[in-house]
Amino acid sequence: MTDQLTNRFFDFIESSPTALHTVNAARALLLHAGFAELSEREPWELEAGKGYFTTRSMGSILAFRCPKKDFRTFSIAAPHGDSPCFQVKGAPEMKAGDGKYTKLNTEVYGGMALNLWLDRPLSVAGRLAIRTEEGLRMQLVDLHRDLLVIPSLAIHMNREANNGSKVDPQRDTLPLLGGSEADLLALAAERVGVKKEDILSHDLYLYNRARGTVLGAQEEFIAAPKLDDLECAFAAVTAFLQSENPENCTICVVFDNEETGSATRHGAGSTLLADAIARICQWAGKDEQQRQAAILNGMLLSADNAHAVHPNYPDKADPTSRCYLNGGVVIKHSARYATDSATAAMFKRVCEKAGVPTQDYYNNSSAPGGGTLGLISGSHVPMPTVDIGLAQLAMHSPYETGGREDLQHMINAMTAFYNSLFTWQGNSCRLG
Repeated sequence: MTDQLTNRFFDFIESSPTALHTVNAARALLLHAGFAELSEREPWELEAGKGYFTTRSMGSILAFRCPKKDFRTFSIAAPHGDSPCFQVKGAPEMKAGDGKYTKLNTEVYGGMALNLWLDRPLSVAGRLAIRTEEGLRMQLVDLHRDLLVIPSLAIHMNREANNGSKVDPQRDTLPLLGGSEADLLALAAERVGVKKEDILSHDLYLYNRARGTVLGAQEEFIAAPKLDDLECAFAAVTAFLQSENPENCTICVVFDNEETGSATRHGAGSTLLADAIARICQWAGKDEQQRQAAILNGMLLSADNAHAVHPNYPDKADPTSRCYLNGGVVIKHSARYATDSATAAMFKRVCEKAGVPTQDYYNNSSAPGGGTLGLISGSHVPMPTVDIGLAQLAMHSPYETGGREDLQHMINAMTAFYNSLFTWQGNSCRLG
């Protein structure tokens, strides 16, 4: 049986087939909670204590709440909403099998094990740029049905399949759409009620259709698409909405394009967070020195999932710092993370006070892992940062495994963080 929180999380995943839809799902939660939407293209008129949010390029969303104009500092949580997948190219259809089939021309988005996408029901979602009388409009689309499959080559025709055959993304992972007359853009046009010829451009992605599930002998695990990083995104938005800080300006920002380096105008390498902070400080009447002080006295949680010790490959984990499913929130340490001893200790104190277990993650020195958005964001907003996440297995697979208890651990930790008052003083930090 699934509990209410787990079901809400699975619903969030289903409503977020792409990063664009993740923003839309978060937007719906914020609007339901009474937050007002702001446009970056217009001046911001703010009120103390009221909640606001803005989006950039439909791919990233930033929400904030300032209790008063003379707020002390910023408390920020920053996960990401994108996941590795296949992106559909501009001219998608390709005839195959003597003209009897239609497959899609795709390219790889992010880093993933390509063969894990084979023989699964897939669909397509994203956004369309649609011609209008006035110009164009952007519209989300989700075909929302079992539509595609990437069929594997039968073992009879590939006797080396179990010996590490190389997968070619231009041949081996192109999905089967249908028969000779199949037309993806015609399906997308029908879905949103427009003419195919009015679709001028698109950003379309493949996604796994499977819903999340609870498993394990004692139902202690969960498995679902996009645990990395929708688990942290869902936790961050949930904690942000249920928290209250009388002194600090709280911010929740869900970035796009983390899986491809964050170097877009709405990724963590953009000015999105810095621009929002500048506008908030301008409203609050803070001069440049006061703005810098508010940043440097704050703290940012860079939230992105981490690797658990694998039951079949325990040697791949660090020999002494080992993380497990349901072991609590992971604090990530590496030269590629923004964590330092001060921010790690500060976050541990927050979790201690909230009764949330934590565990420390270090890469095995022979198998360095990936980076996160913490260092990238810090180059624009130099705030004390700690990289955190939840332990999981099969990261960057289309179906990943995590601990059922850990989602609540992360929500509790982030809520405690948002509710905390902290003051950096020289070489120490006071937590209230």
